[in-house]
Amino acid sequence: MSEQPMSSDYSIRLGTSNDAVAAALLHSSRINEGFLPTLGPRFLGRLYRRIARDQGSFLMVAEKDGEILAMASCTENLGRLYRVFILRDGVIAAAGALLPILRSLPRVFETLKYPSQSGSEPAKAHLPEAEILAVAVREGSSGIGIGRQIMVASIAEFTRRGVTSFKVVTSSENAAALALYRSTGFRDTAALEVHEGTESLALVWGAS
Repeated sequence: MSEQPMSSDYSIRLGTSNDAVAAALLHSSRINEGFLPTLGPRFLGRLYRRIARDQGSFLMVAEKDGEILAMASCTENLGRLYRVFILRDGVIAAAGALLPILRSLPRVFETLKYPSQSGSEPAKAHLPEAEILAVAVREGSSGIGIGRQIMVASIAEFTRRGVTSFKVVTSSENAAALALYRSTGFRDTAALEVHEGTESLALVWGAS
């Protein structure tokens, strides 16, 4: 995928394993939803290296002068990605985040179970497997359209791969994220409870 100009100073491109640390730092510092941020940048760095290397997943980054200002992580099948990550990276990744994992075992199991159970049966039937997992913009880089542009680039990459429908899940109270997703063509599809007691909303792009 060729670089897409954002302005005279910015570009968006597919991320590589070399971008994993920067993506992990963005995730841990800018996203407070879900369980993964509690595991820290080291764990997330391994996850993002796997996403960048995995054939069925990809990392999209916005870059200026070699610095990553925003990222989006995406996968064609979250359940498969988790299985590959656990098989190839799980032991080392878990060793570096053992205490947070032990303190929050129920949330760990909810996270791993999520790809196979989401909402009511009718809702599940309309949710595609492909998903935009996380979108984060560095503090100080918001308000210039970078989040929208990295979403547009991620949608284009899914389309290039022949994926015609994919979802994104966020807190039902995250107004900024919901506005971003809706503005790029996602539609509200199902209310979910990925973690007990926390209401989330799944939005879907493309045909259901």
